[in-house]
Amino acid sequence: MLDKVVIANRGEIALRILRACKELGIKTVAVHSTADHTLKHVRLADESVCIGPPSSMDSYLNVPAIISAAEVTDAMGIHPGYGFLSENADFAERVEQSGFRFIGPKADTIRMMGDKVEAIKAMKLAGVPTVPGSDGPLGDDDETNLHLGRKVGYPVIIKAAGGGGGRGMRVVHSEATLLQAITMTRTEAATAFNNDVVYMEKFLENPRHVEIQVLADEHGNAIHLGERDCSMQRRHQKVVEEAPAPGITKSLRAEIGERCAKACQDIGYVGAGTFEFLYENDEFYFIEMNTRVQVEHPVTEMITGVDIVREQLRIASGEPLAYKQKDIKIRGHAIECRINAEDARTFIPSPGKVTAYHAPGGIGVRVDSHLYTGYCVPPHYDSMIGKLITYGEDRSTAIARMRIALDEMVIEGIRNNIALHRDIIRDANFEAGGTNIHYLEKKLDL
Repeated sequence: MLDKVVIANRGEIALRILRACKELGIKTVAVHSTADHTLKHVRLADESVCIGPPSSMDSYLNVPAIISAAEVTDAMGIHPGYGFLSENADFAERVEQSGFRFIGPKADTIRMMGDKVEAIKAMKLAGVPTVPGSDGPLGDDDETNLHLGRKVGYPVIIKAAGGGGGRGMRVVHSEATLLQAITMTRTEAATAFNNDVVYMEKFLENPRHVEIQVLADEHGNAIHLGERDCSMQRRHQKVVEEAPAPGITKSLRAEIGERCAKACQDIGYVGAGTFEFLYENDEFYFIEMNTRVQVEHPVTEMITGVDIVREQLRIASGEPLAYKQKDIKIRGHAIECRINAEDARTFIPSPGKVTAYHAPGGIGVRVDSHLYTGYCVPPHYDSMIGKLITYGEDRSTAIARMRIALDEMVIEGIRNNIALHRDIIRDANFEAGGTNIHYLEKKLDL
């Protein structure tokens, strides 16, 4: 087992990793910017190292500083959490070359899955269903691209191979604007991702976003932990997630889950990962794989009893998976609301001092947050300040507990989106289940 780990992140996920390490008897090193010296996990870690000024580029994205922190503290591994350097193949490679364990997949795997074109090729070979499209990069021949658009059928979407998080994509509704869309997406992709490769897919008009959680070890074992529904989104950013996904049958879950687990074995995947799909008319269409722990991992933990972060640490230590597929049972239902420091109507970030904080409680309530009364939310990072998760023996119970928990939760001194979540959880269509990825934006009239 790794005896000491650098937590190369901040906020609630850093605290989540610290707790998992403590449970396994692993010592922790918290790296932090000058703006984050008061973070809860920094205070609780065995050691802490300041790695730079508030700017992410000078701290949490500062590879030499993070590796130096591991060196001076004699750590064995580095856990990147999510965001920042978590899906940076070059960072994973540098970590391994420096003699430390990167708590995640190998660099080559991250690189392959980070290139959407290569990822789709790999999934096709592994038997994972994909969206009809160009099956590779778009070339420079206009006639070929126009012919392909007719073949796939409009509307289509042009995507950057190196994109992600809703960036680097453009929907095309007719042939008249296809070539311009390809050129514009290429230009933007080159600027944003240093990679101008783009590809074409059929644009599904009313899909849901359903994803499969997987775990795989270096001994060739791979399992899936069922699915999550992340369709409640705003501008491609998830707002509410739940597991299992409403309307997905046990047989369909087993079929798509087994394909994902097999794909992990085929590509030599090691660690925790998530296969993201668009789901429409009872069909799954692969869109990308996230090679890290997800923000929404708690809902899967609640319905399976599997500690995903703990398994990441065990896998990185070279141990085999603690579970076989037959051990995984889906029980009950869980919902997660992302709590952000932002105006609930305009979504403008709201940094500042938390003058009062009260976390809800009760049966089936979990709060993953680094907040405390007196904490100052800095303006330099993502606005998410916590996650509220509720569990019930069925979906209606999980919803009822979430309503109560949101009514109990108090965050004063900064604006937050609790009011938005109260509205969503009481929405009749959400309560019915199965809303598509466009529902929230239409509801908010964005």
